[in-house]
Amino acid sequence: MLPARLPKKPKRDGRWRSPSHLSFVRSHHCSVDGCHDMPIEAAHVRIGSGAGIGQKPDDWRAVSLCRDHHARQHEVGERTFWAGIDVEALIDAFCRASPRAAEICRIRNERAAA
Repeated sequence: MLPARLPKKPKRDGRWRSPSHLSFVRSHHCSVDGCHDMPIEAAHVRIGSGAGIGQKPDDWRAVSLCRDHHARQHEVGERTFWAGIDVEALIDAFCRASPRAAEICRIRNERAAA
């Protein structure tokens, strides 16, 4: 006879999505110093996001990268790509300047308190 099953962990709450924030992120140059390549993409940063494998982090954890650097981020892995760059400060700067800044702040505070 099998032992009792372990309860499943609750699924992660839906991620915060914002097309307007992503559009704001894409309106900037590449976040890699000295790069002015185009086109610009909104690259989600998984490090520190709490998103599991196969889960995309909340849209507020996006930064602007040109297509080549975004591909490189995925090729070498985020820890290697962002080594030496304070990516959390970069994410915070995008969040503070975003047209959705008040909503981002509110949701981040609610999640931190939970």
